[in-house]
Amino acid sequence: MSRLYVNQISENAAVSEVYRIVDKALRPNKNGVLYLQFLLTDKTGAVSGRLWNATETLFHQFANGDFVRCEGTAQRFQGNIQVIAKKLVKVDPSEVSLEDFSRGTSVDVPELLKKLREIAREIKTPQLYDLIDCFLADEAFVARFSRAYAGVRLHHAYPGGLLEHTVCMMEIARRIAPMYEGILNGDLLLTGAFLHDVGKTQELSDDINMPVYTDEGQALGHPYVGAEILRDKIAELETMTGQKFDSRLAIVLKHMILSHHGTVENGAAKAPMCLEAVALYYIDSLDAKMMEFHRYIVDDPNIGSFWTGFIPGIERKLMRTDILSRDE
Repeated sequence: MSRLYVNQISENAAVSEVYRIVDKALRPNKNGVLYLQFLLTDKTGAVSGRLWNATETLFHQFANGDFVRCEGTAQRFQGNIQVIAKKLVKVDPSEVSLEDFSRGTSVDVPELLKKLREIAREIKTPQLYDLIDCFLADEAFVARFSRAYAGVRLHHAYPGGLLEHTVCMMEIARRIAPMYEGILNGDLLLTGAFLHDVGKTQELSDDINMPVYTDEGQALGHPYVGAEILRDKIAELETMTGQKFDSRLAIVLKHMILSHHGTVENGAAKAPMCLEAVALYYIDSLDAKMMEFHRYIVDDPNIGSFWTGFIPGIERKLMRTDILSRDE
């Protein structure tokens, strides 16, 4: 029997299917009555959902990342399909086909690792080169880094996404640094691009089908976790080489990790306070937004239309400019 994938859910359709639930939250409406807000996901994408008159008991019956059978009806709200659930029941993973939930990826991990090592070899500053080499010599780190997601929803949300995001940022960094010769420290920018998201290897669980946030990730966030990872790796490098790592260089690298979200409102511990940190923030934002918006277009059910449906998260529709060449 075929399943009802997320991208097949249409307006007014009856829904009775198993999905993975993420981003669940228990909220009160204007009258103080609780409702459950969540996303239902499978390999084809995600759809928002609501369950009215919810309880704390129901909220705690399943966790983010669990499989649930959803019984309900689909409706259109603000131009988008959402599922109004009548019933949500936790399902044991042994009862589902994980292939239905793995979004898959075209990421060529060996090729990306090769590219990363090639770019890293361009770094001329000895301590920065040795630092990245120390990370890449750590087989356990490389294995987890290579299969990690960069996020669970918005960008590079697939196995190998973190590696792809990192390599793309390093490629952008190596291209723009010569444009600001004498202004930007290219070696520092490349190293920051490599380090900025290493905390995601511990912020998210090591699950290639659908990672969820770890306790450490929820409590601290990947910038802080990344700064801790950097601290430990610098100590390891000092032990290996018998040489003290430049303390100011360490401060700058930690600052770049902690400030790469740009503003405190967006999760940065500090606003960028050096030119390389400013550049890193914009490079990260560019690559993340390009992939996030691309995903909105790919996941939108209005195939063939010049416009997507209204996307609440960005408060607009998007134009499919890729169809322009097909219209000629």
